[in-house]
Amino acid sequence: MKLTQQLVSLQTVVRKEMSRVLRIWIQTFVPPVITMSLYFIIFGNLIGRRIGQMDGFDYMQYIAPGLIMMSVIQNSYGNVVSSFFGAKFQKHLEEMLVSPMPTYAIIIGHVAGGVFRGLLVGSIVTVIALFFTKLQIANIFVTISIVILTAIVFALGGLINAIFARKFDDISIIPAFVLAPLTYLGGIFYSISLLPEFAQKLSLFNPILYMVNAFRYGMLGVSDIDIRVAYGITLIFIAILFSVSMFLMDRGIGIRE
Repeated sequence: MKLTQQLVSLQTVVRKEMSRVLRIWIQTFVPPVITMSLYFIIFGNLIGRRIGQMDGFDYMQYIAPGLIMMSVIQNSYGNVVSSFFGAKFQKHLEEMLVSPMPTYAIIIGHVAGGVFRGLLVGSIVTVIALFFTKLQIANIFVTISIVILTAIVFALGGLINAIFARKFDDISIIPAFVLAPLTYLGGIFYSISLLPEFAQKLSLFNPILYMVNAFRYGMLGVSDIDIRVAYGITLIFIAILFSVSMFLMDRGIGIRE
């Protein structure tokens, strides 16, 4: 298959995934907006008054980057896992597999849709945050790059979840029992410096901690971890998850069975 044809096939999948996000906007945008607004009201406004400051910032301002990143993580993951599993369930994924479309085009196309939704929802949550607190950007390169890389990581994770899923219930297990706990324990609502020493060391095994703190560094200029380590871990996850996705797709695992 020629390069131009590969690019056309990739563009087609990307366009399909992005149009899907916009077509079902009531499902993709409204629930996160309501959920994040409640987080800001309950945790930031009500509880935050009692907490005061954290790392030199108002509590509302401190948790805003974490809540933005949480919305990006959940939506980039959720979009791909639902879209790809839907393609499996409705059997139109088979049409792409029997076509000369390269495997990487199928993967990147679906991941692009997840990143698109994650960034759109993240942008909307950022606007909502401005109604509750004052936001700033300490380092625009770190802010933009880490949020894109994080969206890619969890979009790939959603793809792998969808590959192994056999029924609709299977696409909710990982988000409920793995993704949610790691997200809430990823330093969104607190600095790990407040934890006992053993809990701080245990938190370092949570990859979301690095991504949330890198994004917080980009916005506020403070972080519990080394930013270089955060980028390294994020890039390693992208490389591993993409390689696993290629392997599973090429072997037809979870697809042709």
